[in-house]
Amino acid sequence: METMKRTVTCGALRRGDVGRTVILNGWIHRKREHGGIVFINLRDRYGVTQVVVDQESPQSLTELAAGLRMEYCVAVEGAVRERPASMVNPDMPTGEVEVSARNIAVLSASETLPFMIDEVNKDGSPVVPNEDLRLQYRYLDLRTGRMQHHTALRHRVALAVRTFLDKQGFFEIETPTFIKSTPEGARDYLVPSRLYPGKFYALPQSPQLYKQLLMVSGFDKYFQIARCYRDEDARGDRQPEFTQIDLEMSFVGREDVLALTEGMMAHVFKETLGVTLPAQFPRLTYEDAIDRYGTDKPDLRFALELRDGSALAETGTFAAFKDAVTAGGAVKALVVPGAAEAYSRKKIEDLEGTARVYKAKGLPWVKVAGTGAAPVLEGGVSKFFPDAGAVCSALGAKPGDLILFVSDSSKKTACAALGAVRSRLGKDLGLADPAAFAFVWIIDFPLFQWNEDEARWEAAHHLFSMPQEHCLSTLESDPGSVKGDLYDLVLNGYELASGSIRIHDPALQKRVFSVVGITGEEAEAKFGFLTRAFKYGAPPHGGIAPGLDRLVMLMAGETSIKEVIPFPKNTFAVSPMDDCPSEVDRKQLEELHLAVRG
Repeated sequence: METMKRTVTCGALRRGDVGRTVILNGWIHRKREHGGIVFINLRDRYGVTQVVVDQESPQSLTELAAGLRMEYCVAVEGAVRERPASMVNPDMPTGEVEVSARNIAVLSASETLPFMIDEVNKDGSPVVPNEDLRLQYRYLDLRTGRMQHHTALRHRVALAVRTFLDKQGFFEIETPTFIKSTPEGARDYLVPSRLYPGKFYALPQSPQLYKQLLMVSGFDKYFQIARCYRDEDARGDRQPEFTQIDLEMSFVGREDVLALTEGMMAHVFKETLGVTLPAQFPRLTYEDAIDRYGTDKPDLRFALELRDGSALAETGTFAAFKDAVTAGGAVKALVVPGAAEAYSRKKIEDLEGTARVYKAKGLPWVKVAGTGAAPVLEGGVSKFFPDAGAVCSALGAKPGDLILFVSDSSKKTACAALGAVRSRLGKDLGLADPAAFAFVWIIDFPLFQWNEDEARWEAAHHLFSMPQEHCLSTLESDPGSVKGDLYDLVLNGYELASGSIRIHDPALQKRVFSVVGITGEEAEAKFGFLTRAFKYGAPPHGGIAPGLDRLVMLMAGETSIKEVIPFPKNTFAVSPMDDCPSEVDRKQLEELHLAVRG
């Protein structure tokens, strides 16, 4: 084997290498035979090179080549030569040359594949196997060009982050992955202690408390590419383990954290994609985001905005609008330019299903016809609004537009439901430029939210976020009005990062604990190690934690983080490849002083 050790990769050869004798190691990507000549596309992670075994080759080599199958791992020794002009492949970086094989060694054979690597349809589109099959044979899926690209991109993003933060004076510091359980959000993954029966470690949902302790320790600029764990129910595009770019800084305010994050994103996008981002990202308050887009993570790649249609309760006779406004709620409207003809009643009913998921009672609609000077409302609830001009003037609608409404006694419900419809329309109508990156900061979040099921206040983000200074006087008397020094970074409709300025005063931290119903004794048991540290000269500090998986997903143009994680779990938090989670034997359980019930 030593004599067949690789001397060049399958993506390196060019016209200037003609005449060289080289050794390639890789996998049989494709093979075809034509007129007694065997053509092999040999692949490694660097690219593909065409290898040729022709009539001048020894019979033993020809027979060996004929017996090679897809994904055999082989070594090839041969001479680099120019391809005939008619056979140059401009779509391959190595497409001007080929290797005339003198020797081939099979390093490892392959069984029949469960799916083809990089198979394409007749129209050139990729054939994507079903997810369970891909995850069961993830080591094969990772050989595909798509997954090789995404894995390389993930590496480059992480490297760019480290380079940028190092130049900014940050230390990369590892925090423990066996920690004290302090459940306040998602459930912890628990690890039983063999040495201390009945006691457990927890896997971290984030390094939050430890990075705050590092600020107390005097390490004023910390970061970590941190693995985090949350035991959540199966839903959406979540993973039980994920990675975040965790940052914390001392002696800073919100503007410092935002500016640092903008600089980091600019560096990452420039270094990895060659994309130049704006020096500053736009900002929206939480209330503006909900009012204009129906969500605190709006996709700003398209311009549809929700409008206030509450005045229509007076100009029309539609009872649902009047009831919503009378109850202190709102009527929200969405004007979809030029969509009147494209959306039939059936399509609008389909959109209504989206609105109802978010508790809307319906999705009233009208279409604008006529001319610009004399618009006419047609269909839906148009009969309740005889003054079409007033409606169009109030909402900025024109002939050919479709107008959708949601009314509710809760303005938040009306906004959320119509915001979901907006997001759906953005996808259905292809309004968002897939190549665009639209960042926006969402600021001034509520510090607390009311938990209807438990009839108590709870932290909207986490318990350690600083209330805005002007809200301190109403912290206990009116928790719902308190704004936190919180900020989220949103990209293309996804929450990419969440952060805040932290509480560093133990007395203020105690007040926040009290608002959410955590007694002094409970706070000491769960968080005493943190509040005790605050008594020893804790500096003002704040931070943020962009999700690495989600960032790479968006940069790669994907819609699932599974596409950028080498070995993800499926939607049910199961790995079909190695069948985990799995049972363990009784001896292991006994050593851990555990018994399985049921």
